[in-house]
Amino acid sequence: MEYRRTAVIKLDVPQDADASLRETVEQFKHCANTTSEWCWHGDDGYHVTSKAKAERALYDQLRDETDLTANLVQKGVRRAVEAIKSGVARLKRGERTSQPYFSADSAVYDKRSATFHRDHVSLSTVNGRVECDYILPDNPDRHPRTYLEDEDYEFRMATLQRRDGEWFLHASMRKVEADDPEPDTEHRTVLGVDLGVNNIAVTSTGTFWSADEFNHWRREYEKRRGSLQQHGTRAAHESIEDVARKEYGRFEIYLHGAANELLEEAVEHGCSHIVFEDLTHIRENIPQATWQHVWAFRRLFHYVEYKAAEHGVEAVQVPPNHTSQRCSTCGCTHEDNRDGEHFECLKCGYQNHADYNAVVG
Repeated sequence: MEYRRTAVIKLDVPQDADASLRETVEQFKHCANTTSEWCWHGDDGYHVTSKAKAERALYDQLRDETDLTANLVQKGVRRAVEAIKSGVARLKRGERTSQPYFSADSAVYDKRSATFHRDHVSLSTVNGRVECDYILPDNPDRHPRTYLEDEDYEFRMATLQRRDGEWFLHASMRKVEADDPEPDTEHRTVLGVDLGVNNIAVTSTGTFWSADEFNHWRREYEKRRGSLQQHGTRAAHESIEDVARKEYGRFEIYLHGAANELLEEAVEHGCSHIVFEDLTHIRENIPQATWQHVWAFRRLFHYVEYKAAEHGVEAVQVPPNHTSQRCSTCGCTHEDNRDGEHFECLKCGYQNHADYNAVVG
């Protein structure tokens, strides 16, 4: 059984942090309103309701125009897209509506832009992190103390709001209670995931996630860094840092999208586990992988792990044990079974894409 509650928590904001929070909220609204304007007028006369499309079009611009972290920029974009979706739904029902506009002093935080504690919160702002204590009622039986003091309730995300000069955190909390025995481990369904340089992920259901976009932008950002490094000036150094910031943000969007689709694949096939190969020595298993690939593999697993937990699916790592050379049909393991992306078993003749063979084996 799953319980979801919203705890409204008044914050004790340090005097020197108030301005930072207000500016953060203003820039968050700028992201949302810029996105709303772009999505409402859309491409070819159509309203844009795709979060991924909006992020691809606006992310770099909004990072340049604001001092927000990548996560807060993404949250601003997504808030606007959700409002656009609601507006489009009303239009389809024949109701009157107009372009969404965001004027309320609020911003959306999750576990990457905020660190939630039982008595205080650390929030990302345009000037770094600020810590705010909770102002709670004396009565332990009153909300929100009943949720905050119950260790079974975990923070998921929160909306920061400013009303009448006071700051409040509307925290979404979740509590899960087991009401069914654990299923028989022998009858669990597993989604295997194989990682690679040409395909960032391949699942045992046969779905491929091409790494073409990732590799393209990796090369582009490498070129930009190389060109700037030749100048050696302070301005060039600052530009290199800006390039790194954009690179990180773009890859974050790409990997979150892949993680969401991997999870959808697991849920669709009724999988209880998503299995990755052990990433500890991934460079030894994939020698052609760059440090960006290794970083991406680890981030992808991290995103899948925490997203999967919300759906009762467990993401785990297992030793590779020469899976890229082992035939998924007869079990024959030989280094000559694999030639690049092609797999052909020397013993039984089975042929398939090498990544797919590895993950089903």
